[in-house]
Amino acid sequence: MTASDLDAYLHRLGLTDRPQATLAGLREVHRAHVARIPYDNLSIMLGRPDPVDAEACLARIRSGGRLGYCLHQNAALEWLLTELGFSVSRRHGHVWARPETQLDPFLNHVVLVVSGLPTSANPGGHWWPDAGLGEGFAEPLPLVRDDHDVDGWSYGIGAGYGAQAAGRPTGPAAWTYRHLPGGVIQGIVVTSRDHGPAAVAATHRQLSLGEDSSFRRIVVAQRIEGPRLLALRGCVLQEMTPTSREQRDLTTYDEWRGALVDELLVPVHDMTDAEWESLWERTTTAHRAWDEAGRP
Repeated sequence: MTASDLDAYLHRLGLTDRPQATLAGLREVHRAHVARIPYDNLSIMLGRPDPVDAEACLARIRSGGRLGYCLHQNAALEWLLTELGFSVSRRHGHVWARPETQLDPFLNHVVLVVSGLPTSANPGGHWWPDAGLGEGFAEPLPLVRDDHDVDGWSYGIGAGYGAQAAGRPTGPAAWTYRHLPGGVIQGIVVTSRDHGPAAVAATHRQLSLGEDSSFRRIVVAQRIEGPRLLALRGCVLQEMTPTSREQRDLTTYDEWRGALVDELLVPVHDMTDAEWESLWERTTTAHRAWDEAGRP
């Protein structure tokens, strides 16, 4: 991985100059990343999941390909921020959508922390960038116990792990997160449980190949443009802002493919006609079943 990888990455983000390792630079990179490189599970749905190591992720960025879902997104973002001079560390994340799974120890998200950027409101200087939530936050959250507003959306950091983080140079060991109202997920429990390469590889195998994995059920693509959260789930295209929610069913192949490519900006140059046909058939079949069940 070389300086050319860094330049290619910044080009994908639409950034002509290398951002400085400052809070302003961190926010600039983060906003560009979640807007220009969509979260998606297409390769998983096609039965050929991509590797999650940083080198493989960078190769796809350099070639204009799809980056992928949470594990891919944050592996790449961690490399980028480190190359730009930020101090970055990792945590174990458990994303939960139902209360009964909140305390499950399963690793299903890699959480990043950037340290060394204190402000008057965040004297500890620790920030949470995340490109892997899909419908997440447009810019990094301060790791301060409170509700935080980003472009009109409210996100919560809780569990009493505040800005000072007991003097830890890399920030708090653990915290809880409350997601935006009406989101697909409810929150995240962040800890220092095992999140090393072997644990991440095992998680990726389970999420991308496991028979009961939610990532293998329907096509999902998401990106964030400031206050606008754009998502395609199956045949449903949705746009949420802090004051509105609009969604519509895409009933034709052309509409659906156009939404993936033009609205969500998902690269598809590697997909064959047969793969498109199969994916559309599976997507419409799943949509009909969901609709007949009352859209639970």
